[in-house]
Amino acid sequence: MLSMYVLMCPCITDPALRAKGITRDDDIFCFNRCIERCERFGIEIVRMPCPETIFLGKDREPTNFAESLANDEFSKLLDELEADARKVIEEKGEPLCIIGVDSSPSCGVNMTYATEEKTPGRGAFLSRFPDIKAVDVTDFCRYKIYLAGPLFTEAETDFNLKLHDFLEEHLLDVYLPQEVGDTSVTRHKEEHARIFGMHLAALEDCDYIVSVVDGADADSGTSWEMGYGYAKGKTVISLRTDFRCVGCHELVNLMLEESSFVVRKKEDILRELGPQIL
Repeated sequence: MLSMYVLMCPCITDPALRAKGITRDDDIFCFNRCIERCERFGIEIVRMPCPETIFLGKDREPTNFAESLANDEFSKLLDELEADARKVIEEKGEPLCIIGVDSSPSCGVNMTYATEEKTPGRGAFLSRFPDIKAVDVTDFCRYKIYLAGPLFTEAETDFNLKLHDFLEEHLLDVYLPQEVGDTSVTRHKEEHARIFGMHLAALEDCDYIVSVVDGADADSGTSWEMGYGYAKGKTVISLRTDFRCVGCHELVNLMLEESSFVVRKKEDILRELGPQIL
């Protein structure tokens, strides 16, 4: 049986491999979340070599491809490293993706310092693997979803569970309020603050809010969660499978529609989530 794994640029697990002075706190946060995602879903991490460290040394100054790497010696090194990586792929099967780091002259995914200015495209090493999906670490690390929706009937909770499972199949960590005691009609008043605090912490920690906005009017708690997330700069995706419209030009309430991406089926959520979907 082939293993589930990613090829990962090594500076994600060892930032000391990066050039001097370029690593920020935001980078470390992304690197750690990326590793957490792999651990959460049992994804094996196979570290790729760092061509720049091998060629220029560990304590190098920031540079670009044209200035320091556009030579036959570096090209030969890339030939050797590509051959080693291809052996791994032949043995283990195709990886879920390569996780790269944008701007890197070697391992950029969407942008690379080919010259003194960033240019679109993969870095010199990752461009050797056009047949394999590559995801930037800042995308791969965004995998936590808060699933907002009504949870008062058996039909509602069943739908929420199906949506939860659908999203987790794509290696997304989904917080589902109904799983932390938010459905009991017998709960005591003192439980309210605890439940509210748990939901608030999950809203703060999530990368996306996926909301279910079916019905004649969107659920009030769901609407609050959407508004809070929008105010915090979170991406909000609304799922409306209900064929009814609430206005001449609106599928849902105007304020909810303008503050979220409204989709009509669960598969469309994946499109809005972007390149981190595996």
